[in-house]
Amino acid sequence: MSSERWNAERYQAGHSYVWRYGEALIDLLEPCAGERIVDLGCGSGQLTALIAERGAGVIGIDSSSEMIAAARANFPAIEFRVADATSFAIEDSVDAVFSNAALHWVRDAASAIACVHRALRPGGRFVFEMGGSGNTGELIKNIREVAGEIDMPWFFPSIGQYAALLEASGFEVLQAQLFDRPTLFEGEHGLEDWLIMWGDFLFGKRSEPEKAEIRREVAGRMRRSSYRGGGWIVDYRRLRMAAVTR
Repeated sequence: MSSERWNAERYQAGHSYVWRYGEALIDLLEPCAGERIVDLGCGSGQLTALIAERGAGVIGIDSSSEMIAAARANFPAIEFRVADATSFAIEDSVDAVFSNAALHWVRDAASAIACVHRALRPGGRFVFEMGGSGNTGELIKNIREVAGEIDMPWFFPSIGQYAALLEASGFEVLQAQLFDRPTLFEGEHGLEDWLIMWGDFLFGKRSEPEKAEIRREVAGRMRRSSYRGGGWIVDYRRLRMAAVTR
């Protein structure tokens, strides 16, 4: 979870696929009534609320104050906190930590995993999905060809890389899957909208005219291969894992 400023309004309006794809992950989590669960990288709180609907007591954590403000406005009955994945602390041990589409923002993965382990009770479970090895590979390739050097904000690990980090922190990995999940960016300008949403992270302090030109050129290069039926299909790959504390 980056500490850069996020546009929570744009995220909710145009990027709902982030949490909609994550709904299936809640079935893997299997939250139960009476459990205490942390949603790490909760964003604007939609999946946090679905976990709460299962009867669990849930705390949503995100490093973005803008996202937490949106989550509190959306779901005022749920507790949300501004905290970083690499340094958060929970007063009493929880039964599970859940995370969807957030951990690839955390380049210091070892510190985040250690925080998760400290937050969990013995036998507690850690269920998450994140961008995996090769995620948006074609898109990033085109961005680099257009923009040159970029500020790559993400860590897209293989199963082996992340499993080793989990085991080093005292987790036992129960399930691991790396899979293709082609993702639709809706609309004529869907790819450029994605680049607007994440462009500040990728392009740093370049001027807005420079960013706009990069967006147009990248979309032009990818139109033939990626534009289908009024939307853009982009090469997402996801890493989904479940682990327990030993």
